[in-house]
Amino acid sequence: MRKSFTTITLLLSLIIAIPSIAQSEKQIEKNIKDKAIKQARKEAKKLKKDGFKVAPGQMPMDKQIEATWIKRYETDDKGNKLWFVADARAVGETHSAAKLQAYEVAKVNLAGQIGTEVAGLVETNIANAQLNSEEAASVTETVATFKSIIGSKMGRTSTLFEADKSIGKNTEVFVTIAYSYKEAVIMAKDILKKEMKGKMKIQSEQLDKILDF
Repeated sequence: MRKSFTTITLLLSLIIAIPSIAQSEKQIEKNIKDKAIKQARKEAKKLKKDGFKVAPGQMPMDKQIEATWIKRYETDDKGNKLWFVADARAVGETHSAAKLQAYEVAKVNLAGQIGTEVAGLVETNIANAQLNSEEAASVTETVATFKSIIGSKMGRTSTLFEADKSIGKNTEVFVTIAYSYKEAVIMAKDILKKEMKGKMKIQSEQLDKILDF
């Protein structure tokens, strides 16, 4: 009888807890959206004052920037960000030239963010892999190489925002792009695994520990 009573108590506790968890997740989403709206209004006001405008047929500037800030704030259940986000501006004699340059600069920015993030994760794991000084130095060198080539290995980025303004006869383009944190990690592990296997005599267990992120 006591066992049945305990089981019922546990079930009731779970039933009560589930709505609380759902409510908590909804609250987190609401907080993210509230922060995004606040930042979007502030940024959109400044950009409009500077003369930027979005292309006809596109979402209003406020909404585009709001979606951008939501991406900046989103995290997974472990607290890791879900997206790498980068802004860039460029001026060109034509809209096409300025746009191309802005996207290239933003992509370099993203690559730098991803490279720095991955380097930090690998550095944290080097001690756990019990590498000797020579092996550790080789891993660090490989990561440095990865940081220099990541821009050419990245897949398709997501455009979150694009606006432009005239500066005399030239055009300035402002873009914000994003890259999935998950996809970046998968890409990084794949590249580093191939590089390390080719350059180092390293055991599979050690490699797994180094890339355990």
